[in-house]
Amino acid sequence: MEYRKNVKKMEDIGLITPEKIPSLQAIDKYLRSKTGFQLRPCGGLLSARDFLASLAFRVFQTTLYIRHHSKPFFCPEPDVIHEVLGHCVMFADPVIAEFSQEIGLLSIGATDEQIERLATLYWFTIEFGLCEEEEGKLKAFGAALISAFGELQHAVSDTPKHKFFDPYTTALEKYEDLDYQPLYFVAKSIDDAMIKLRQYAMDWDREFINVYDPYTQCIQQLTHEEYAKKTFKAVKEEIHRLSETIKACKIHKL
Repeated sequence: MEYRKNVKKMEDIGLITPEKIPSLQAIDKYLRSKTGFQLRPCGGLLSARDFLASLAFRVFQTTLYIRHHSKPFFCPEPDVIHEVLGHCVMFADPVIAEFSQEIGLLSIGATDEQIERLATLYWFTIEFGLCEEEEGKLKAFGAALISAFGELQHAVSDTPKHKFFDPYTTALEKYEDLDYQPLYFVAKSIDDAMIKLRQYAMDWDREFINVYDPYTQCIQQLTHEEYAKKTFKAVKEEIHRLSETIKACKIHKL
């Protein structure tokens, strides 16, 4: 699993150790080099709109306090253990980074109702998401599960309900923010969840599509026609590069 690989890499270079609380500055530098995600310390909980908007720019707002020693396996509010062992390790995975940013991009220009639904989708995926392994076994990819051993055991047991992830129904569910979840959503894969999220967003019938430019770190709002032209140009360039690479491989073999 990518999570275990990322943890090992961060342990090997001394970013995560059992002796001390990790340096957010060092982890920020590491994540920038891996997926372009940045950490920004915050003093408490943000509004859903502000939090999601940050993700659109690949910025993660992180808390700094640590849970009480009497409850090491579960913390109802995000703390540094949750942020580092949960989110930061996962943000080193390009797929999770893209999925998180996708939700953030959808939040730019969204209505209050759409923000509420996006926040719910974020909750049931990036925070408490499960996906299927071979033979039907459940695997956690949500940061809140990975960083809370107690709830992780609960989530993959027969105690809570499990439903397949479908944005249309998942976005309308109520969630529990002070105790273990009574319900978890299971995705076939993170890539599949991404496809379903994009299909769901297309039904919003907005006149624009938000596109992040990593070079300027700005967001462009393109019409559907502009987006189609931009995408077609990018695909055409990639096909040309692929064609040239194949030719080079054939020449090299000769």
